[in-house]
Amino acid sequence: MPVTVVVGGQFGSEGKGKVAHFVAREMDASVAIRVGGPNSGHTVINPSGDRLILRQLPTAAILPNVTCSLGAGSYIIPELLFQEITLTGIDKDRLFIDPHAVVITDEELRSERESSLRQNIGSTQSGTGAAVLRRISRGSGVVFAENDERLKPFVRSVTSFLRDQLTKNKRIILEGTQGFGLSLLHSSYYPVVTSRDTTASGFLSEAGLSPFDVDDIVMVLRAFPIRVGGNSGHLPEEISWDRVTAESGSKAKIVEHTSVSKSIRRVAHFTPEVVLDAIKLNRPSRVVLNHVDYVDVTCVDSDCLTEKALRFVEQVEHAIGSKIDYVGCGPASMSRRFFVQRIPKSA
Repeated sequence: MPVTVVVGGQFGSEGKGKVAHFVAREMDASVAIRVGGPNSGHTVINPSGDRLILRQLPTAAILPNVTCSLGAGSYIIPELLFQEITLTGIDKDRLFIDPHAVVITDEELRSERESSLRQNIGSTQSGTGAAVLRRISRGSGVVFAENDERLKPFVRSVTSFLRDQLTKNKRIILEGTQGFGLSLLHSSYYPVVTSRDTTASGFLSEAGLSPFDVDDIVMVLRAFPIRVGGNSGHLPEEISWDRVTAESGSKAKIVEHTSVSKSIRRVAHFTPEVVLDAIKLNRPSRVVLNHVDYVDVTCVDSDCLTEKALRFVEQVEHAIGSKIDYVGCGPASMSRRFFVQRIPKSA
């Protein structure tokens, strides 16, 4: 069945949103699904060159012929969702919300903001974890999308819709969030993880799809992995952004801020351990390596990888035991060359 799942192989912010948008466009996808909550932001560049950060909608929402779905495993802040609907210009006929998606309440937002989660594990305090906790406690107070009057124009049978699309052999892109190293179930870094599983199989469950539907798993990596700022857990081979800037040859300082909390990200040299575990559990059919311009900034303006960058890619391939199928250099763009460059198999 034609389902592509996009997963992160490190600690999030690998560029999954950029990849999901690219894959949806290249494969002429009919449907894009976003799962999880607003505790992670995915960035995409629209046709006008504007940089959009989406925390609820899939990045393919900016494509005119793609219908978007928020599955039963989604956690929604309605006000934020409506902002993104306006931002992307998607109309109600192209957005399906599963009746059993959960609405994050003001109480859950307040609970996280008043907690010590930010100090203890670097939480984005989006209310997602509190909503998950309330849901699994199976008590009162859970608000489902079907019970929120604001969301009713979008609430439809997502499962029936997806199954209908698959019987017509339409391509579905499932945009996973965060990264394998943050998985509640499988990460070796527990408890400094997120509130959900972040593997392909976990995303399928949240979306309402079967493993038999999948024919393509795209794992996204970064040349320099990151974790959110603060006490967010162990990050092997951690370095400074000044070091990244110097190694890249960039004249302008390179530094990244988190999409949600806007704090400065922590950054490190590439190490294979978490990626090797991610490969074991996700079995990707394709691997993307982003931020290779941090290895050599001149790759941004080149049609091919420099010798320095190519050596780095080959070292990563050797370390993880898998071929890198695409390489990302620079910010996302509607231009295929600017987004990714296909490279040959290593010798």
